[in-house]
Amino acid sequence: MDKSALRECVWNRLEDDGLARFPFPPHGRISNFKNAAAAAERALELPELADADAVKANPDSPQLPLRRGLLTQGTTVYMAVPRLRDERCFVALAPAELDDLDAAPTVSHMDEYGRQVRPEALPELDAIVVGSVAVTESGSRVGKGEGFSDLEYAILRERGLVGDETTVVTTIHEVQLIEEEVETARYDVPIDVICTPKRTIRTDAGEKPDGIFWASLSEESVS
Repeated sequence: MDKSALRECVWNRLEDDGLARFPFPPHGRISNFKNAAAAAERALELPELADADAVKANPDSPQLPLRRGLLTQGTTVYMAVPRLRDERCFVALAPAELDDLDAAPTVSHMDEYGRQVRPEALPELDAIVVGSVAVTESGSRVGKGEGFSDLEYAILRERGLVGDETTVVTTIHEVQLIEEEVETARYDVPIDVICTPKRTIRTDAGEKPDGIFWASLSEESVS
């Protein structure tokens, strides 16, 4: 099964089994899912996140409880500007500077509460939180197909802010954990830790991409 067909299969399963949560439909996005908050609680128990000073996190709905939890415990969260459309392509959310920790890490309010910064303004990161459409137990990830999550990682890797040792965490529903083999490209970032509402899985993901593979980027990504 190729990635496109796999995405459709997972999105359909989330919808047909009543596991998807707002926003609807689950298709075409990093889908919100039932008990996402429980998966977030598991992730917050990870030492890589519990003791983190700075974490880069995706802006999608299912990881909102995790972003809120990170801010509440005092971790500075860096969210990417959607589609990396600005030169200052990350938004810094520092808990001490925020007066509403619930609203600040939402995609609709992050610009209001946070500070847009260039990649070189970020510190060395303790961990990365990503959203996923599907993940294998070995850590192969399928995103929604646009490639921006991998590009964000590559930008940070180019600047020495993340490395192979930087833990990449995702939260998903159990039905998004798949047995099928997934063919990955050299720019695909593997997952180190998978948290579902029921369990935590540490993978043997191995090495991560060591920078930007310019030849693999679309014209939109380069521009």
